Formats: sequence, structure tokens, C-alpha cells
Amino acid sequence: MGWWGMQVTPQTYNASFYMQPRGTYPNLTSVDVSIVSNLTGETWVSSPIPIPENLTTFSYTQFSTQLVNTETAPNSNNSFMVTFDAAEASGRTFYFALNSLFGETFKGRPNGIRKDLGEAVYDLKPKFLRYPGGNNIEGESYATRWIWNETIGPLEHRKGRPGDWGYWNTNGFGLLEFLEWTEDMEMESVLAIYAGYSLDGNSVPESQMGDVLQTALDELEYCTGDTSTTWGARRAADGHPEPFQINYVELGNEDWFSGTYDYRFPILYNGIKSAYPNITLISTAYNENDDYTIDIPAGGMWDTHHYEEPQFFLGQFDYWDNFQENTNNTNVTIFIGEYSVFQHDTPTDSVDFSDPPDIHVFYPELVSAIGEGVYLLAAERNPNVVKMTSYAPSLANLNLYNWTPNLVTFTANPNETILSVSYQLEKLFNTYHGTETLPVTNTAGDFKPLFWAASIEGESNSVYLKVINSGNTTQSLSVDIDATYSNVNGSIMTNPNLYGYNYLNNQTAIVPVAIQGLEMTGSGNGSSMDWDVPAYSVSVIEFSA
Repeated sequence: MGWWGMQVTPQTYNASFYMQPRGTYPNLTSVDVSIVSNLTGETWVSSPIPIPENLTTFSYTQFSTQLVNTETAPNSNNSFMVTFDAAEASGRTFYFALNSLFGETFKGRPNGIRKDLGEAVYDLKPKFLRYPGGNNIEGESYATRWIWNETIGPLEHRKGRPGDWGYWNTNGFGLLEFLEWTEDMEMESVLAIYAGYSLDGNSVPESQMGDVLQTALDELEYCTGDTSTTWGARRAADGHPEPFQINYVELGNEDWFSGTYDYRFPILYNGIKSAYPNITLISTAYNENDDYTIDIPAGGMWDTHHYEEPQFFLGQFDYWDNFQENTNNTNVTIFIGEYSVFQHDTPTDSVDFSDPPDIHVFYPELVSAIGEGVYLLAAERNPNVVKMTSYAPSLANLNLYNWTPNLVTFTANPNETILSVSYQLEKLFNTYHGTETLPVTNTAGDFKPLFWAASIEGESNSVYLKVINSGNTTQSLSVDIDATYSNVNGSIMTNPNLYGYNYLNNQTAIVPVAIQGLEMTGSGNGSSMDWDVPAYSVSVIEFSA
């Protein structure tokens, strides 16, 4: 087993499978489990598993062991093998199910995420995780929607369902695993619930929305209830007696595609709000549908998604500056739940989702980071309005994927993981993220091609100035600060090729590097710096005492 192989390195693997013999009891004494090269037949590690006497033929029996491996395979073309003594197994039939081989996981979490991919996500310093989707919640139909209580409990009891992207969802990574992921990475949960709409265009009738609401309330009780509650007790039985904290709940996904959110949203909003008044509820529609506008109550949040051209994001730099006042959305905040540069600029500024190869962005490029970076600066300038942002999609296997571009791509071989240019942008901006936005007054020139935003870190008093040059020429920049700072350093991401990207065997083509030659000058109670900002670049400059 192993989708597109498995990497073999010195570590301890947890092996497990379920087996049922057919017919009368077989005279088996043991089976061997091993990891074997598909190319040479070499066995990297092996362990016998004894078979008990009187093995039942009525049902499956689980067998498990640990494989303590000390070898390193030259490639990922390897398989997990279960082998019998030929004489013992001759003429017999055996059924297998739920075959599993787990390498080390992030923070050692059982049934957790792959260690190296978890570390890549953790290095971004993420503040929240939105789960389980996305389209994954809705299902291709009501019958194949994500049903939360079918994703909990023992793995052998999770029946799975047809996924939305052409493959089977085993539900092996379910609600509790998502909750534990947020716990392991110290993130907020943004729990997305099924809101009565599926991708085939059908919606739950208004008269039956009470069932959808009750399902959501049960799910929240599983997440947050103490052990005296029905579902809180179930969570404890599943291995996590302590309740989780849920501060954000999203009602559906991209519900502007439906013509029914105008009745579904208030039923869910009012029902959940009355039971959980302190949870921020997120609408997945506002004014995108020509037939209705959702009236989001004060204290609510709007999730907006944008897969666009670079010029769109540059044009949105000031969009959030007076959003609440201009749209009469008092105290309604923003969640930019999905965004990325999806294609190159075109004269029509119209996105073609058929992915024509002459304009589609298959891998995040430098031009992607510039457009997305300006959009992030727009959010940073308005922290009272824009509360959360997230690139999408986050992870994709290079052997099978349904969407491009993606933040991180990977194979079975951790050495082939690609941290995209957009990933490098996210990491750079999250590493230098102040606690308070600073006002910036420009005394000469204006935005475009230069864009900027500044913040200050409360504890260290360091100032972070983020600067993006979206133009094709160097731009002179003079910075004056009304405080004394003696040290300056910075990081820059640029490349001679605006459409350059990180790719397999050249994963670090475009990464942040130190800016050379930055100097501070001071006079009185102020500090100054002059710098020529390179063309097509994303930079962060840090001023410290």
C-alpha cells in the first residue's frame, strides 16, 4: 500500500490492519509486516505479528505493531507489505480492511498530520484554521454532505463518503482530528457547518431547516460541552474530556451561489446565537447574489473569496478603508477566507476558470506575491475591519490535484515539498507582524507602484515597515520616524523574472534574503533611512532601538 509510494527514513512506523479469514479457522502462526523497495525488493524493516489460536472467521480482527526502522531508502518507491508463510496460507482466502502505516506525526499526535507538512504549516505562525471546508462541507448532494458525527469515533466505524473532487473521503481525518490540529498549533478554530446547500444546487426547504440547525447545535455541544452533556460525554469517550473553545462559526460556504441563503442564514444565525451568544457567526454571502443582500447583524462577519488577477488586488488596496461606513455595515467585520492570484493580467480583467495555459498561474509566482501582498497590506491597514485572511488552497499532492495554484505542494518524499512564493510571502509577513497599526504620512508621491503599511510590536517597540514595489523600475524611498531607532535590517523577496516560481528541484528559486546596505541616521528625537526599492519586490524593514 502507499499512495504513490512512501518515504523510508530512520523513525518508528505504526502499522495496523484488519484481517478476516474465510471459511474454517486457518492454521496460521504469524504474519510478517514490512516496508519493501518496489525496485530492488530490499526489505528496509520487518516485524512478525503472532496470530492467536482460534482466530475468528466471523468478523475482522485488528493487528498492529511498530516498525523501528534504521534505514534510509534512496527514493519513495516503496510499499507496506503483509506476507504469509506460503505453506500455512496455501489454499486459503483472507480479507483485509483499513490497512494503515503511519510515520511520525506532528507533535506525535495519533492519527495526526504528517510531521514535515505540519511543521511547514506551523512555521507560518497561523492564527486560525477553517475546517472542514470549503466545498467539503456541502457535498455534491445532500446525501453526500459532510456529516460531522460520521467522522468521529473509531476509524473502523467511519464509513466515508464520495468526495467533491473526484476521490473518496475516508473520514479518517474527522472533526476531532481537526480540533486537535488547532490545539497542537495553538490556533483559533473557525468551525464551518453545513448550512443546507449542496453543490448540485439543491437546498434544504425552509420547513426542514430546524433539522440543520439542531445538527449544528449538536456539533457545537460535541466541541464545547462538558462531560455532563450528551455530546460532550461522547467527545470524552473519544479521548478528549476537556472541552474545546470555539469563538467562530461559519454558516456554510460560498452560499451566494444559492438562491436560498436569505432564508437559511437567519434561521441558523438566530438559532446558534441564542444558544451561544459569545460566538462570532460568519456569513458566506453579502451582496454577491443579484437577487438578495444578506443583512449581517452587528458583531457578525462576512467571508469573502477572491481568485483574481494581480491588477484586481492592487486595485483593492484602499477597499477596506471605509468599508463599514460606506456600506452601512456597522461593526460587521471581514474574513478573507480564500484568495490567490489565479491568472495573469488580461485586458478584460475577467478570470477564466478553465485554466487556459497562456494566462493561468499554475504555481504561485513573484507576480502572485506582489498582488497578494498588496491585498494583505490593505487588510493590515484596517485591523478593525479585516480580522482574518487565509490563502487557499493550502496543501496539494503533486501526484493528484484538482486545483492550481496551491500554497504548499508535496509528494511522499519530504525532500520534494515545495514551499511556494506565496508561502514565503505569508511567512515573511506573519513573522514581522506588529501588535498595533501605525499611521504613515506620505509627504511626496503616492501609492502605486509603491505600497506600504507599518506596525509596531508592543513589547520590543520594534517598528515593521512593509513595502511592495509593483513597478518595473527602482523607486527611491525616504523614511522618517518620530522616535530614535539606531538599528535597521530587512528582508526582500525579488527575482529578475516577474513570473518566476519555486518548483521541484529548485524549491528556493524565490525566497526572502537579507537586504544589504540599510543604514539609519538620527537627529534629535527622530530617525531616518533612505533606500532604493528594487523593482518587483516585496520587503519588510525592521527598526529597533
